[in-house]
Amino acid sequence: MAAPVMDTCHVFCCANRTPNVVSWGRGGLIAFGTCNSVALYNPQEIRIVEVLNKHTGRVNAVQWVHKQDCGLETQLVSGGSDNHVIVWEKQDGKFTACAVCSGHSGPVCAVDAMSLSSSQLLVASASSDSTVKLWTCSSDTAECLQTISFGSGFMMDVSFALLPGSRVPVLACGGDDSRVHLYVQLNGQFQRLLTLTGHEDWIRCVEWATKDGELWLASCSQDCLIRVWRLFAKTATEPDQQTDAVIKMKEDVFQVSGDEFAVTLETVLAGHENWVYGVHWQPPCVKGDLVEQPLKLLSASMDKTMILWGPEEDSGMWVELVRVGEVGGNTLGFYGCQMSPDGFMILAHAFHGALHLWHCDSNQGEWRPSVVISGHFGAVQDLSWDPEGEFIITVGSDQTTRLFTPWTRKGCSEITWHEISRPQIHGYDMQCLTMVGRFQFVSGADEKVLRVFKAPRNFVENFANISCTSLEKLLGCNEIADLPEGASTPALGLSNKAVFQGDLASQSPQQDSEDFNSLSDQYKESYFQSLKLTEPPKEDDLLQNTLWPEVQKLYGHGFEMFSLASDSARTVVASACKASKPEHAAILLWSTTSWKQLQSLPCHSLTVTQMAFSPNGHLLLAVSRDRTWSLWRQGNPDSDTEASFSLYANTSKDTAVHTRIIWSCDWSSDSKYFVTSSRDKKVIIWGHRVSGVSVGECEGESVTPCSSVLDVGDSATAVSICPYLCSDQSFLLAVGLENGKIALYKWRPLEDLSSGSDWSKCGETDACQSHTLTVKRLRWRPRPGRAGHGGNEERAWVQLASAGADHVVKIFNIKISAL
Repeated sequence: MAAPVMDTCHVFCCANRTPNVVSWGRGGLIAFGTCNSVALYNPQEIRIVEVLNKHTGRVNAVQWVHKQDCGLETQLVSGGSDNHVIVWEKQDGKFTACAVCSGHSGPVCAVDAMSLSSSQLLVASASSDSTVKLWTCSSDTAECLQTISFGSGFMMDVSFALLPGSRVPVLACGGDDSRVHLYVQLNGQFQRLLTLTGHEDWIRCVEWATKDGELWLASCSQDCLIRVWRLFAKTATEPDQQTDAVIKMKEDVFQVSGDEFAVTLETVLAGHENWVYGVHWQPPCVKGDLVEQPLKLLSASMDKTMILWGPEEDSGMWVELVRVGEVGGNTLGFYGCQMSPDGFMILAHAFHGALHLWHCDSNQGEWRPSVVISGHFGAVQDLSWDPEGEFIITVGSDQTTRLFTPWTRKGCSEITWHEISRPQIHGYDMQCLTMVGRFQFVSGADEKVLRVFKAPRNFVENFANISCTSLEKLLGCNEIADLPEGASTPALGLSNKAVFQGDLASQSPQQDSEDFNSLSDQYKESYFQSLKLTEPPKEDDLLQNTLWPEVQKLYGHGFEMFSLASDSARTVVASACKASKPEHAAILLWSTTSWKQLQSLPCHSLTVTQMAFSPNGHLLLAVSRDRTWSLWRQGNPDSDTEASFSLYANTSKDTAVHTRIIWSCDWSSDSKYFVTSSRDKKVIIWGHRVSGVSVGECEGESVTPCSSVLDVGDSATAVSICPYLCSDQSFLLAVGLENGKIALYKWRPLEDLSSGSDWSKCGETDACQSHTLTVKRLRWRPRPGRAGHGGNEERAWVQLASAGADHVVKIFNIKISAL
């Protein structure tokens, strides 16, 4: 099999906001649902190693199928909002969907599975259709064994185990009736045995553990409590000597095929101050020939903490062994928790999708936060490389702007990408951004204002440390004395305020012992704390200490912002907003030195969807929802006055080639051609076909299609031309489709366009590399090579970044010399 043309360099994503969506396997891989995909994450390498795409709705539950002998898992079960349960199996080193269980009429919220034999799985799935379904799955078939209905109630979690000393499966279900229901398989069907009462609110998670031939069941609830139950086999010879001195717990006794079992409440754990969403036992380990399960229980709560519980050796009393988490901050808490197979790492996933990982320092025995990957938890709308190609900035409908850069760890040859700053955390969904200089950008959201941000000194210093660049070189482009130290957002505010060195000094704790002078002293606005980073920051720091100060607001548009562009000299910014009338569809031009409005360019009748300045800076291209494009030429770019743009060429309703909305456009690096891509599945390259000079430099010659019409088979939502030519002097284009695929095409100018041979397809993303929803934006790195790498052989590579509506940002390496 030939090596793929596109190699996935990095995937930025985060966990979905559902409780059962993360599972840690014995092979060291953490599986979690991200939008409609299941991501397999290696916490040691800090990168996504595989993405499993098959679900058509959000993935709500993921569970590794653990083996009795503690061997490495080869199967994984996931359930989603598409009402399906999928069993994934490892074949030839890759996971493939081997069985799909379809039968639920509502989203699946919890799954669990156990091996019945080497080829058969028993799967349980809980859904919001008020049922729990049991399935038997073999390598390619799935059969519904039984449906347990709960009337108008919902089960939040399910968990399997085997009854002590037998091969009889027992199923625990916990739900909104505040009870734990136990079912046992008899004659092929699951029958309800017991209902365990005690919780006073919805039960969020249940999980079994096996220890010394007994079963232990942990259940947690929105009543902030965890209850631990013990299920054991009763021996017939138990002495019945009850003295007054012994207090015995109440036992629920039941019989299964002649054997008698009992369930008692072992302990109630109270330590959390908010809803407890997840409990997880430390996985069993092999010691000698025996499988041993440590009796340690991890819990995660909405109070933003995780607690590790265990019984004291002497008294057997259950106590809190470790507590980790954050205090304060403006986030909601944890949705679930997992523990590594060796018990030295614990993980929680939070409301904002972020993974929080702690590892136990084996020398001191202290728990410390670890570096993890992160990403958007909403659709990613736009992205941009910095002019040097050292980092990317993205904006999304999760109301954040994020900055990612490569990081070389000490003693590690592998380069991984990380979020090192969250410059803007907003109150509106973000839509567009453009870089204006190395450390300055303009962003637009679902509001009528554009906001300009400039990097603070603290970011530049930390960026220098993490990317191993010299600070003097970076600060050469910024006046070092004037840069603020950082930024903070006032309570109930949307604008990031600059924090200067003096502000930090004035908030030092001079008067700890004294009373507060005034109310304003109690509620300080400046929460920013200066960071000195040698590794990527943790989520808590990203939320609070990596903001960029807002330096300007630009007013002029009447509706929500939609698209932005800046010229190559970073002197002019073009902006456009949502529009249903011609007067609102005008493009506004702004000066980046004075931030004054330079000009209004009316032409289109509906929203301008994307704009691009030509690399030589003479032309501005705009494409619109009205199915036309327009070209604006700068009057005299060499004069000192801020030059004005005038309409040079455009298509009208009569001359338009595209028959649907034009989504995207881009320029070739020599400014001779530009490309448009549309919902009508067409991609077309335009220019001065006869003379072949740069567009706009040939008076009297019209702008016409220079290529045959390329049909890409689906709505073309993003397009980008690589700034470097292939070895055969052809242009390389990346086209993003509505179905999530990214295709690479080569185009070379030919005299005869009728044959369509000017286009040749040279690659596309496979099922694992593609997005699962619309590709929103594609951007090539502005210089050859792979970011973070050095050396002469780097000129053979180019990098492509893609943003998708599936919350994911991907970076691909493409060997342009081999195309």
